[in-house]
Amino acid sequence: MAAHPESRVFGKREQQHIIILASGDKVRHMTVRPWMTAVAFCFAGMFTVGYLAATSYLVLRDGLIGATMARQARMQHDYEDRISALRAQVDRVTSRQLLDQQVVEEKVEKLLEQQMALTERNGKLDTLLNRAGSAGIADPVLEEPVEEVEPLAYGRRADAAAGLKAIDRVLGRETAGAATRQASIAPLAYAAPGESVADRADRMFSNVTLSLKNVERQQVSRIQSLTNGASEMADAIESILAHTGIEIEVPPVVDDASAIGGPFVEPLSSNIFEYSLGELDTALNRLDSMRSTARKLPFANPSPGSDVTSRFGNRTDPFLGRLALHAGIDFRLPVGSEVRATGSGTVVTASRNGGYGNLVEIDHGDGLTTRYAHLSRILAKVGDTVDSGDIVGLSGSTGRSTGPHLHYEVRRNGRASDPARFLAAGAKLSSYMN
Repeated sequence: MAAHPESRVFGKREQQHIIILASGDKVRHMTVRPWMTAVAFCFAGMFTVGYLAATSYLVLRDGLIGATMARQARMQHDYEDRISALRAQVDRVTSRQLLDQQVVEEKVEKLLEQQMALTERNGKLDTLLNRAGSAGIADPVLEEPVEEVEPLAYGRRADAAAGLKAIDRVLGRETAGAATRQASIAPLAYAAPGESVADRADRMFSNVTLSLKNVERQQVSRIQSLTNGASEMADAIESILAHTGIEIEVPPVVDDASAIGGPFVEPLSSNIFEYSLGELDTALNRLDSMRSTARKLPFANPSPGSDVTSRFGNRTDPFLGRLALHAGIDFRLPVGSEVRATGSGTVVTASRNGGYGNLVEIDHGDGLTTRYAHLSRILAKVGDTVDSGDIVGLSGSTGRSTGPHLHYEVRRNGRASDPARFLAAGAKLSSYMN
């Protein structure tokens, strides 16, 4: 007989739970197993938990949504406050930058004005320097030391470089070397701690302005040195001319309020540079006037390198054997040697004239005339304009002469003067004439 397992509890058989389902004539039954009961309880528990969770969510949903929205609103307000603060900070920075930019633009405008002034001055100065160079006045070399740049000062090297570069640009001589110097110093352009852009710009422009002032001071010193040189040279020429008895007439300045006038013009600003330029121009004009006067006067030698056989003054007459005035200087010259004019002027005599023989006489103005006598041939005619050094004839022994030579006279207002004084003055003037 087959053995059937039985479920026993403490020796008793456990009764199986049976569910009977009747529907009309049909009857069904289902045995409830223990695992079915466990599944049913689990399902019921899960359903209960889900129901409770759903109910809790529905009950607390409005509160959670409100809290979330409140938190988001607080975050939005915080962000908006932060954005407003940043905008205010940006506005302050922008306003300060605009003010700094305005300050910088004003200073740049001032520098441009100084640049234009220096450029204009440089043009005027170049003209006078060319005149001074043509006049033979040495341009002095300024020995003023250049300020050393402090290596430890914040931004000082950069400011100095900017100043030098601005000066080079102003004077129109910016070169590759200046650009290289600027590039080498530019990396050291650091602002001092706590220094604003406006303060740094002000410091930099102050440095540039000082550099420009230094350039102006050097220009004025240079002009004054040239003025002194021109004045000294003109004084020397005037002194030499005075020793020959020639005075340079300076037109007098008439200060008479009863005979002046003109439209009203604003007065010139007191500018030492312009005043120095005026002084240099006046000195150069005076020097040109002195030289022009000296060139017209007979200071050259009619026969350079020739020996003097008889000087000016009383001597024994070679024909009469008694004392007589020799009104000129005799130069030993072979027949046919060139005779040159000793100054510029107009030929007033070019013919045979008694004891002079063949004579050329030149009027130099201011009552001065020169005579070239005993010529073998006359190479000029009356009315010719000659310059110093022009050939006016060939030496000979015509007229009252004992042999080939040149008789040379200098006359002032018709009276004979010692030519040696003019020849000596000419030797001294040679170092001042250009």
